[in-house]
Amino acid sequence: MSGGFAAYGPSHWAALGLFAIGCVGLIMLGRGQTPSEAKGFSRAFSLAIAYVVIGVQTYTLLPGHWSLGGSLPLQLCDLAWIVAIPTLWTRNRRWFALAYYWGLTLSVQALLTPALNGSDYPDIDYLNFFGPHLMIVWTAVYLTWGLGMRPDWGSYRFAVAVTSTWAVATFVFNWIAGTNYGFLNRKPSTGSALDLLGPWPWYVLAEVGIILAGWALITWPWTRGARGMDDAVTP
Repeated sequence: MSGGFAAYGPSHWAALGLFAIGCVGLIMLGRGQTPSEAKGFSRAFSLAIAYVVIGVQTYTLLPGHWSLGGSLPLQLCDLAWIVAIPTLWTRNRRWFALAYYWGLTLSVQALLTPALNGSDYPDIDYLNFFGPHLMIVWTAVYLTWGLGMRPDWGSYRFAVAVTSTWAVATFVFNWIAGTNYGFLNRKPSTGSALDLLGPWPWYVLAEVGIILAGWALITWPWTRGARGMDDAVTP
């Protein structure tokens, strides 16, 4: 039987190593694909994520695993996994915006400081946590650096609006149901980066500021390059 998961133990480093290898491999793969190959692979990847998401969600609903505070797909990372499916299938810019911002910041942070209060590899808790998180980050990396999709300030505003709607709705649900999805109502019981941001509600406000600034920083380089090209062709 596996023991409890420990951050930066062997199994965590293994997941981070797989994360890095997957990112490099998907970038190289995407850059070498023809449009038809990219379409086929994207849709196959979408179906693979759907298979994992359905499996994870079914497992959390089984007797003995169900809990009001942990089984509903209300964590932002849960929504990110779901968003990855239509993003890859359609490569729609709005779906891509959510995958880009949620995947490259929130899901990466979850991989680096996992709030996993369960058993270690090969237990299902470990696989259920790292599998979907890796897939959403890989989705964003593949589409951005492999296929060349880019965010802009419209993408930024859309992602902020959707995330704000989720935060308000989830906070109200937590308050009514006594749950803590998104860690909006209190900090996780395991150590996390939130411990550096003070008590509630200050850590939530600090998070908002960090997210807004961080998302702006990962938008600016793409828009700066596009503006430079526009200036170059302006008579």
